[in-house]
Amino acid sequence: MDTLIIEKIQKEIEKFEHTSDVEKVGRVVRVGDGVAEIEGLQNAVMSEMVLFDDSSELSLEDAMNKSDALYGLVLNLEEDSVKVVVLGDVARIGEGMLVKSTGRVLSIPVGDELLGRVVNTLAEPLDGKGAIKTETFAPIEREAYGVLDRQSVDTPLHTGIKAIDSMVPIGRGQRELIIGDRFTGKTTIAIDAILNQKNEPDETRPICIYVAVGQKESKTARIVAQLEEAGAMEYTIVVSASAASPAALQFLAPFAGATIGEYFMDSGRDALVIYDDLSKQAVAYRQLSLLLRRPPGREAYPGDIFYLHSRLLERAAKLNEKKGGGSLTALPIIETQEGDVSSYIPTNVISITDGQIFLDANLFNKGTRPSIDVGNSVSRVGSAAQTKAMKSVGGSIRIELAQFRELEAFMQFAQDLDEATKQRIDRGRRMTELLKQRNGEPLSFEKQVVSIYAGINGLFTDVEAENVTKAEGVWLEYMDGQHNDLLTAIHKNGKIEDEISEKLDKAMTTFKGANTDLFTVGE
Repeated sequence: MDTLIIEKIQKEIEKFEHTSDVEKVGRVVRVGDGVAEIEGLQNAVMSEMVLFDDSSELSLEDAMNKSDALYGLVLNLEEDSVKVVVLGDVARIGEGMLVKSTGRVLSIPVGDELLGRVVNTLAEPLDGKGAIKTETFAPIEREAYGVLDRQSVDTPLHTGIKAIDSMVPIGRGQRELIIGDRFTGKTTIAIDAILNQKNEPDETRPICIYVAVGQKESKTARIVAQLEEAGAMEYTIVVSASAASPAALQFLAPFAGATIGEYFMDSGRDALVIYDDLSKQAVAYRQLSLLLRRPPGREAYPGDIFYLHSRLLERAAKLNEKKGGGSLTALPIIETQEGDVSSYIPTNVISITDGQIFLDANLFNKGTRPSIDVGNSVSRVGSAAQTKAMKSVGGSIRIELAQFRELEAFMQFAQDLDEATKQRIDRGRRMTELLKQRNGEPLSFEKQVVSIYAGINGLFTDVEAENVTKAEGVWLEYMDGQHNDLLTAIHKNGKIEDEISEKLDKAMTTFKGANTDLFTVGE
């Protein structure tokens, strides 16, 4: 009898000793639509990685190192089971399959090795250039830096787009929303901002991360080809979660971009991350939430959709010197329907960001590119993120253009206009033409300053409105060839001193005399 009791006690002890191992293994009881329900993972935690693996003879480490390892992400903790979203091919999972707890939150490889590469959400290569060899991993979700770790945004991030750098300036560490309907040039602005970093000195050039969420693979391939042709891929990383990718990877892709950007920010460098676009991320998250049986709210989005975007965008920061002085600038993109900025996702993201660049479909259709609506666009960082040179030439443009837009609408109903109003309208038309820019042709900061300086000081007053863009091109060629020293001085000093201003005025007079064919108004 005593022997039986002793054996029973020993079995209970053995069972107790192996409880921790038992709790790290579960089985799939249901799978479908990218979501697996698992029983047995009693110690699972939120956002933990789990490994789908039926081979019990392999250790956890060996199973995780397999090239075809399939992971899931724990998103629902329920009384008797956990629900995970599958980060890969759902067809490989069946009922009864073993699932192992890894004890790790979802992490991806980061580092300089990713530069010039196209990767998926898990930072696995998609460009056929071989494996990415890095031993540095970072969690895909991380708490944002606190207020005391940050400093105010005061360094400009030049986009190379005159209308933005003069009227809606973006600073390093800022979150500036690009918002508008389909086909209004949102992605073009973001790509031009990446291309323009080629004009920045190597030591201060930001690392750029372009995150394509729910985009056609052909569009992403076209963007990569454009960046490679311009030599911009050497400082750029592309994260792609195409429309064909599982919803879980589309939902996590922006977080992967933020994680990669934070690596550079933490090392004291500047980084720019573009989320194209968060509307599609929100749709992917809504799909996952409904499949996880979470209650729907406004427009069927879950109640924590605001928290999803706020915890993502709060990771953009300008760190203080004690933390290394690095920065992460975020340019989220949101797509609107018929210009409606009052719907759920646009209002959420507008309230989180430090300003927005609103693109108007009507302006776009009229041929104004970029189609920035001056009245609805704002940068809450403002002139703090502008050089003195740009501040001095761009200060009055915003008011002039806003007044011009109002007068232009009024002009359709007015018969007779007084001379002052006519002059204001003519000046507004020429300024609108001056701010037009072709896709993929960003201008260096000093050329923007010289162009706008000429515009506000009357160089193009006697040029037909439709010829202003041509005249500006000739003016910039003239400055580049004959007065390159002035461009260099503006770039170096960041301001227009009295001496430079006098030389610019003389250059304008000389240019006007040498190009009389351009100045034909009134003849």
